[in-house]
Amino acid sequence: MRKVFIAMCLLILFMALAGCTGNATKPSYSVDSKGTLSVSCAPVTTSETVLFTNETYTKTKIVMHTQSGDVVTYLAAPEHPRAAIVYVPGAGEKPAGHEERMVRYAAAGYAFLFVDIRGNSGETPGYPFNPQRDFSLFEKGDWPQYYLTVCDLVVAQQVLSGRFGVPVYAMGSSNGGRYAAVAAGVDPDFAGYVGISTSDWGLLDSTIQQGYSGDPVRFATSVEPSTYFTKITPRPVWIFHAAGDPIIPFANGKQFYDSAQEPKTFIEFSGSHGINTDVDDRIIMQWAQIYATRE
Repeated sequence: MRKVFIAMCLLILFMALAGCTGNATKPSYSVDSKGTLSVSCAPVTTSETVLFTNETYTKTKIVMHTQSGDVVTYLAAPEHPRAAIVYVPGAGEKPAGHEERMVRYAAAGYAFLFVDIRGNSGETPGYPFNPQRDFSLFEKGDWPQYYLTVCDLVVAQQVLSGRFGVPVYAMGSSNGGRYAAVAAGVDPDFAGYVGISTSDWGLLDSTIQQGYSGDPVRFATSVEPSTYFTKITPRPVWIFHAAGDPIIPFANGKQFYDSAQEPKTFIEFSGSHGINTDVDDRIIMQWAQIYATRE
C-alpha cells in the first residue's frame, strides 16, 4: 500500500508540474529569409461581461488576458451564427461607432468581434504603429508591438472558432486591413480575408529606396500585408475601395488587389474612406449566397 501511495503522489506531482509548464508557455515568433512572419501565440484567459441580450443577439465585452497585457474586444453574436468576423479597426475607430453595424451583422446571422487593438487610443494600451520603435525591438529579439497585435488577432480567431465552430474571417478597415491581412496569412485557420480602404504601408519600398538591406528589409517585408497573399490562397480575398478615397488612393487599393492570389474579388463601393453601410450591404449579400448553399 505504501508503494501505491508513493506512486500516486508522484503521479499527482507530475501532473501538477506538467500543468505549470503548460501555463508558462511563452509566445515566440520568427521571420524567415524572405521576410515572412510566423508566430506561436501562448494560450490566453478571458473575462466576459454581458452588456445586452435579446432574441436576436447578445453583446458582450471580452477581455483577453495575454502575457503582454490585456486586449479588449466587443462581440455581438446570434445564438447560432453561420460565420464569424474578427474586425480590426482603422486608426482611432471606437466600438461606439460600430454599434449599428454589429447588430446588423448579428441579425444577418454573423458574429462580429471588434478588437480594440493595441495603441489605437482605446481601452487597450499601446502606441500607434511605429516602424522605428518596432524595428528596434526586432533587432533585440523582443516582440514588436505589430507582431503582438497579429498574435492578438490569431487568439481572437481561436476564441470565436472554439465558441461557435464556424468559419472565422479576418476583416479590417484602413490600417486595420493591413493587420488583418497579416493575421490571415499567418493563421491558416482564418477562413478568408476582407480588406476595406486599405493597401500596403509602403515601408518596404521606402526602406529599399533608402539603400538598406538585410534585417531592415526583412522586417519591412514582414509588416507589409501583400507579403501574405501567397499564404492566404486558396482562401478567398475580398478587397473594397472607394474611387474617391482621400486617404489611401484608389490606385493603391487596386495595386494591392492585383498582388493578391485567386480566388479574389475587387469591389468599388460608394463613399470615401473606411467601412460604411454600402460595404456592409455587399458583404452580407455575398455571404448570404455562400452560406445559403451550406444550410
